[in-house]
Amino acid sequence: MKNNRIAVSFLAASGLLLGSAPAAFGQEETSLIEEITVTATKRVQSIYEVPIAISAFEGDKLAEQGIVDIVDVGKFVPNLNITQFSAGHTSSANPFIRGIGLQDHLITTDPGVSVYVDGVYLGRQVGQNWGLTNLERIEVLRGPQGTLYGRNSIGGAINLITKEPGAAPGARIGFEAGSRERLNADFYGDMELSATTALSITGGYKSRGGVGDFVNLPNAGIEVGETQEVFARAALKYQPGDNLKIIIAADANDAEGGLRPYTTLIDELPNGAVFGAGYRNSDLASDPYDNATGQANQTRVTNEAQGLSLTADWEWNDDLASRVIVSTRSSEYKAGLDDDGFEDDFLSFPENGEADQTSLEFQLNGDYGNWDFVSGIYYFEEDGSNDQDPTIFLGGPGTFTLTQEVESMAVYGNAGYNVSDAFRLSFGVRITDDEKSAAIEINDDPATSANDPLISESASDDWSEVSWELSATYEFNNGMNVYGTVQTGYQSGQFPARPFCLFGFLDFTQPGNVSRPNCFVAQDDNITAINYEAGIKGQPLDWWQISAAVFLTDYKDLPYQVSTTQGAGFNTVNLIVDQQSKGLEIETTAILSDAFLVHASLGLIDVDVDEQGGVKPVAPLTPETTFSISPEARFATAGGGEIRARADFSFRDDMFGEPSSDPGRLTAIDSRSIVNVDIAYHSPDESYVVALYGRNVSDERYDNARLNTGDYILQILNNDPSEFGLRFIKSF
Repeated sequence: MKNNRIAVSFLAASGLLLGSAPAAFGQEETSLIEEITVTATKRVQSIYEVPIAISAFEGDKLAEQGIVDIVDVGKFVPNLNITQFSAGHTSSANPFIRGIGLQDHLITTDPGVSVYVDGVYLGRQVGQNWGLTNLERIEVLRGPQGTLYGRNSIGGAINLITKEPGAAPGARIGFEAGSRERLNADFYGDMELSATTALSITGGYKSRGGVGDFVNLPNAGIEVGETQEVFARAALKYQPGDNLKIIIAADANDAEGGLRPYTTLIDELPNGAVFGAGYRNSDLASDPYDNATGQANQTRVTNEAQGLSLTADWEWNDDLASRVIVSTRSSEYKAGLDDDGFEDDFLSFPENGEADQTSLEFQLNGDYGNWDFVSGIYYFEEDGSNDQDPTIFLGGPGTFTLTQEVESMAVYGNAGYNVSDAFRLSFGVRITDDEKSAAIEINDDPATSANDPLISESASDDWSEVSWELSATYEFNNGMNVYGTVQTGYQSGQFPARPFCLFGFLDFTQPGNVSRPNCFVAQDDNITAINYEAGIKGQPLDWWQISAAVFLTDYKDLPYQVSTTQGAGFNTVNLIVDQQSKGLEIETTAILSDAFLVHASLGLIDVDVDEQGGVKPVAPLTPETTFSISPEARFATAGGGEIRARADFSFRDDMFGEPSSDPGRLTAIDSRSIVNVDIAYHSPDESYVVALYGRNVSDERYDNARLNTGDYILQILNNDPSEFGLRFIKSF
């Protein structure tokens, strides 16, 4: 009923927008609604022509909306929620689209939403907070993208597209200073070195103070939630003629910060071993944003990443073109959680992780009259590890090491046929083969048993799948496009992230088994999704743009990461479920006068998960309602400049932090509303911008995630309290 009321209210508001617009809207004002060109289908199209639900953000306008990293994008897209957890790190990004995402971060877990930068897939979650200085646009594709994007895109995909060297020669510098010790500085330069060569360089520094103190470590030298990052990127384009273009890009970032804010809940599990012993952060840190750990090695988190890519485009003739994308990336981080937050190290989890990946993609694309096609061959390999040193489950010093190697290969193709000028059909297929080899090693005393580990297990498995899609689009005379799409998606099986059941403690997946089980086994079945979707998008009037979609998605053999303490072991298993999601998504922009426009979005979703052993799980971190509205007013100044004032309101409904819908609602997360404001002066020639900004102006405090381990509940807190400041941008 709540969703129905919100949907009716939103549609009624759209109707008021329609009725309240000026009767005579001048043609020159239509430029305020720009028809965005996207490459979501690996071919250049108007966003109105793409037969999937997609949101797009222009890179130069992100700061005006209060978007400073990829996490902020999750506040303004229907049915998208981006959370942060990942071993207490401040640079993680875990996207959930339409009820599909990833709660965990260890090397054996795969995301359900893929993130790409210029066509290069980012395999790991930690370190995804990219500096958004040089972005052309961000594209958010909702629903399974198994044909063109492949594995790990069963929920959707996020594309970050950078500006191409030579596209707009010039330079730009930006500064930002504000409360919470905010200090940002960045630059972007684009120059033509010769008639055939162009170079772009991006760099920046971002820092922000913390939200709390380490109360038992006055000399920690860092605050809870503090962030500092340095990043740089250089891209060189060589284009000797109209039919060859090569771009080589290198990027790197180096960041450190304070452990993100979190606490343990008081008296929620009074009989648990941890709470019963009095171990809880809140005993010594009355402010939940403070932290009472006594472990100096738990106060600081770090991450760094480097990448190198080469993209080569060759036009064989007017009808046939090819593209090669070669990339190598590496990343590493140091983090961890002191779960009890107490001064001793009873529940301390220091952690290090690293991953290296290489990918190669060859595309062959053609356009022959009414026919066009996109095809390709894809190869991806990754190896990585997670180390916990020491691990607390051995009753003394010990280590836990998890490693995995992945090799994935795919061949894909998508063909479209224009039945008429208005009607188009397309069909795509992808064949994927994945192989994984994983190992776990547990030492009770590394100093004496490095060559004789307490537990050493390894395993390997492989999976294959055929994904496909079928779509149809029709364009009406008024420019509106309707579409219908059936898409499938695929993800390979996964090894368990924390198989401490190897010790022989009770494992709830094997009731009554107290012997040492063989629990380091990958999920047998493929994870599959099929999505049925219909939508309409376009500009029905010069001053009004709208896109709307309804969808129904069935997921089979979907793994939910469930963690529990059984005896002396912290065990994470994959609870395999079938899930059905259905919902509605609307985005609209209306120009109500020469000086005023408004953008709004609405997402409604209902997720049904099959009952498991008498318990009905829920989709984690998935609000039933997502809503945003962004009014913007523009005022001309006497000197020919312009003042642009806007507010951005974002709402995310209540949700659960993990799949267990426990009767006590111990992992229930309340709804949240966030408001950003931005008042900017643009000079007459647009050479500089001065702006006052406010982010989360009402200082909304909310839970980012919750995790019930069985003995205690981790409450992961937000790291974006209110912030006010000044932004200056100068273009040359």
